[in-house]
Amino acid sequence: MVTTVQDSSAQVVRGPATTAPPPEPRRRKGPASRRDDTWVAWLLVAPAILGFGVFFAYPMLRGIYLSFTEFHILTPPVWTGLANIHELINDGRFWHSLGVTAYFVVLSAVLGVGVSLVTAVVLHRLGVSTTVRGLMILPFLISGVVTALVWTWMLDPQLGIVNQLITRVTGEPVMFFGSDAWAVPTLAALNVWKTMGYNAVLIFAGLQTIPASIYEAGRIDGASEWQMFRSLTLPLLRPILVMVVILNVISATQVFDIVQVSTKGGPADASLVLQMYIYDKAFGQFDFGYAATMSLALFLLLVTVTFTQLRMARAGESDTN
Repeated sequence: MVTTVQDSSAQVVRGPATTAPPPEPRRRKGPASRRDDTWVAWLLVAPAILGFGVFFAYPMLRGIYLSFTEFHILTPPVWTGLANIHELINDGRFWHSLGVTAYFVVLSAVLGVGVSLVTAVVLHRLGVSTTVRGLMILPFLISGVVTALVWTWMLDPQLGIVNQLITRVTGEPVMFFGSDAWAVPTLAALNVWKTMGYNAVLIFAGLQTIPASIYEAGRIDGASEWQMFRSLTLPLLRPILVMVVILNVISATQVFDIVQVSTKGGPADASLVLQMYIYDKAFGQFDFGYAATMSLALFLLLVTVTFTQLRMARAGESDTN
């Protein structure tokens, strides 16, 4: 019996071919990915940093240093410590100019914000066009020197058109810039005329953020226009009004150009604001050390007043609830 042994070859059965997934791209970590753009960021902010350092940081630090020295234009500064501060405390003309500045600031801020608020409310109620609002801001774009020159001619006691009208009514002109009683109020009126349009546009923008449904609810409750203005408009405008007041206070405290052109601090120092006194000390008497001390005092005063106004008026809050 022949036995046939048939060797069968082993067959390997393979399944469908599988392809391995491609390797994931390496992700750069956050700091590494930003490192390539850092030089671009520094390049973009470099002009601003350079301008800040050259025109603000260095002059401020230099002024603080000079405020503790005796420095005249032709001699190097000599360190005197607190001598300038003692002189400042005992300087009656400094306190007089500070009082004149405070008087001017109060008149400018109260009249300016009041007139701007009324104007903005009227514009909001009437719904005037953008062209009218653009025309209102034109006085703000005029330089202070031009404003002072034009109004000086108009208020001239002999040739000014305003005084000619006053003379026809009262029989005698008004010495707007030549009277102790009229000098500061006249300068404040010029400042109000120049800034009123800009302030009104700011307040007008704040009025547009108040929902109309609030006024509709007030009318349904039978509230009058005055009651809605007092109980709705003013509380809801608090952040905008605080900003406008602070801007007016800072601008009025730093007034110089209209005083220099119109009155030059006269008559008899009646309109001698602090900026005029600092200018006279620095460029009239060349006492830059003492002028720097008064500038430092003015800076600290502005910072104190600003933060006090922000804290007392709760600038970041509004009665929306």
